[in-house]
Amino acid sequence: MILASQSPRRIELMRDAGFSFTVQPADIDETAQPGEDPLALVGRLAGEKALSVAMTAPTGELVVAADTVVALDGRILGKPADPAEARAMLMALSGRTHTVATGVAVARGGTEPSIVEHFVDTCAVRFHELDDDEIEAYVASGEPFDKAGAYGIQGRGGRLLVNSIHGDFYTVVGLPIARVVRLLRAIGV
Repeated sequence: MILASQSPRRIELMRDAGFSFTVQPADIDETAQPGEDPLALVGRLAGEKALSVAMTAPTGELVVAADTVVALDGRILGKPADPAEARAMLMALSGRTHTVATGVAVARGGTEPSIVEHFVDTCAVRFHELDDDEIEAYVASGEPFDKAGAYGIQGRGGRLLVNSIHGDFYTVVGLPIARVVRLLRAIGV
């Protein structure tokens, strides 16, 4: 099996679930199409990542790919480019509920790869009301800069910023592993 992701969190989740795999990140354009909603985007990107890697994979080899977005009022919040953008995202999320969506696709490798299974899982995350000092301290920690929406639920962000979640915690982390395990079992892994 191939994991089409270099995310340390996805790698750890797959290993902890007992899977043996190689890592081969996909190289695709992740730009949203005009008018594309967050759920459609993560579903499309997961599929494109899986097929991209499956094109060079041995025939029959399974490729697992995923993509995660944070969305507030239908607007996608990517990884902040700088501290000012991180502050702005965290202020926008303060005291509000937003959606995290993770798309997962499994493809079979070969010269004519195909998607075997795919799904999109969502989770609602509510932040505490944050004051300027809390936001500044979190930005200063450096944690927001490689994370969509400027926070990591598995790190300091989950302990300090998040009031509640409704859905699978691991969807927010970036791979709803229980659902992935069941999907792979269903196809004979």
